[in-house]
Amino acid sequence: MLQRVLLIGLMGWSLLGSSAPAMAQKVQSAPFSYLPEQGSDRYDMRVPRKTLPLADGSGFVILAHQNAGGYAVERYDTQLKKQWSTTIPVTPGETLEAFGHGPQQALVVLHHKDESGQNLSVIAVNMQSGQKSATKVVMTALARDRRPGVSISPDGSRLLAFRYFTREQQVKSIAATLFDQNLGQLEQKTYDFRDLGDFFSPAVHVANDGTQYVTLVSDGMKKLTVRRYPTGKYTEIKVLGVPVGGTFGGKPVTIRDAKFSVLNDGSLYAAALCADYKTGEYYSLKVVKYDFSGAGDMKFSPEFRFTPAYLTEVGKASGADIKRLEDVYLADLLLTADKQLVVIAEKHFEEGGSESPVHARELHVFGYNEFGQPTWHNIVAKNQVAPAVDAYTGIGFRAAVFGNTVQLLTLESINKKSDLYLRRINAQTGVVGPPERLKLNVADDQQLAYVKDFTAWLGEKTIIGVSRPNKKSSALQLEKIVVK
Repeated sequence: MLQRVLLIGLMGWSLLGSSAPAMAQKVQSAPFSYLPEQGSDRYDMRVPRKTLPLADGSGFVILAHQNAGGYAVERYDTQLKKQWSTTIPVTPGETLEAFGHGPQQALVVLHHKDESGQNLSVIAVNMQSGQKSATKVVMTALARDRRPGVSISPDGSRLLAFRYFTREQQVKSIAATLFDQNLGQLEQKTYDFRDLGDFFSPAVHVANDGTQYVTLVSDGMKKLTVRRYPTGKYTEIKVLGVPVGGTFGGKPVTIRDAKFSVLNDGSLYAAALCADYKTGEYYSLKVVKYDFSGAGDMKFSPEFRFTPAYLTEVGKASGADIKRLEDVYLADLLLTADKQLVVIAEKHFEEGGSESPVHARELHVFGYNEFGQPTWHNIVAKNQVAPAVDAYTGIGFRAAVFGNTVQLLTLESINKKSDLYLRRINAQTGVVGPPERLKLNVADDQQLAYVKDFTAWLGEKTIIGVSRPNKKSSALQLEKIVVK
C-alpha cells in the first residue's frame, strides 16, 4: 500500500515537474580558468570533487586544472573573493591522485611513473597563507607493480598511502603508511590476504582517528567483506563479511557493481547490484551496514528485487520500453539526520568510441529506514547528453543531505531551457519535488558548458558551481547561487 500511495504522489509531482519552475534566487559570479583533463585522466575520475567547503563556513578551496603544466589550489571567501592562489606544477609522467583539506592544510597528491618506478608525493598548502610545502614522497613502488593508492580521512587529519603486492595479478598483501596532517609518519601496517583466495576490487579507507578499513568483493564475486585495522601495533583485526550472491531459483547470481562508504554515523555501508552471471540480467539490490563498535555487527537489509513490475515503473518514468536493466551503476550512499539511508544508482553509457557523446539517464533511488528496512523507491527521469570533451564531468548529478531532505542538482534541457535544475527528495517518504530551474541559462552548444566536479553546497540554500552562460563566450564562470 505504501508503494502505491507513493507512486500516486509521484505521478502528481511528475505533472508539476513538467513545467520546471524557476526559483527565486541571487547569483554572484567570478571569472574562472579551467582546462579539461586529457588522456586517461578524463576517465579515471580519481578526484571527482574539486570544490571543498571549509568546516568553519568561511568559504571553500578549489583545485583547478588551469594549464597543461599543472593545477592551482585556490581559496575563496563566501563572496567569491579569491584569498590566494598557489600553483601545483605537474611534470611529464605525473597525474593527479587525490585532493583533500583539514583545518591547517590542503593536500594535493600526485602519482609519478617512469621506467625506474612509481611514487606518490604530497604537496601541502597552508590554508591561511597559501604557501606550499616541499614535495614529500609518501609511497614508492616498482614500475611493474599495480598503481599505489592513497586515502584521506573526511576531516583531512589523516593520510594513508599504500602499495599492493601481487602474484599473477592477485593481490596477496598491502603495505600501508599512516601520516598526520603535517605529513609526520604515525605508523606502518601490512594487510595480509593470503588466506582469502581470489577477491576483487580491494579499496582502503581511513577514518578521522586513523582506523583503516579494507573493503573487498570475494568468494567468486559473491561476498562483501570488510576488514578493520585499528591504530596501534597489537590490535585485533576484525573481519565482517556477508554473502550477497549465490544460486537462487537455479540462477547463479554474482555482484555486478558494489560501493562502500563510511557515512556520518561512523559506520561503513555497502550496496551491491547483483545480476544473473550467465545472462547479465540485473537481479537485485542488496545493502549492508557494518558496525564495528563494541563486538562488531552487521545489519543486512532485505533485498530489493528487480521484478517485471519494477521494469514497468522504469519504462513509465523514462518513456521507453524497458525489457531489462542495462548500464546502471551505483553512484551515491547518503545518510540523513534521522539515519534514513538513501542509495542512488544511475544509468550511464557511451554511444560508441572514446570520442562519442556520453549519456546519463534515469536515477534509481532507494530509501531505507533507521532499522535497515526498505521503505520506498523511485525513478527520477532525466535525459543528459554531453560531448566527449566533458562527458565525465559535465553530466550525471550532485547530491547533498540537509536534515531529512536530499537535494539533487543536474544539468538538463527542459522545455528547451538548458540550465542547472534542483530537485528535493523527502528521504522519509521518497516523494520527489519538481525540477526547479536555477536561471543560469547554461550554454547548450555541445562545447564545455558545466563542470560537475566543482559543484558543492556551502549550506542548505547556497550552491557553488562552474558553468558557461548561454551567450557568445567561451569563458567559464565560478558561481554562487543563493536559493531564496
